Amino acid sequence: MEATEVRLKKGEPVDRALRRLKKKLDKEGTLKELRNRRHYEKPSEIKRRTQRRRG
Repeated sequence: MEATEVRLKKGEPVDRALRRLKKKLDKEGTLKELRNRRHYEKPSEIKRRTQRRRG
């Protein structure tokens, strides 16, 4: 997995660059994956969760 990178543009505030980084991470699904991997989830729980989403 490649590291996500955002370079500051000349005169750009850091908070704006942070916002761009967060959008980029969200688009890649990195944060969602990190939250999912925080705790071990049994395969049966994963299957149950995915079936619930499908309806």
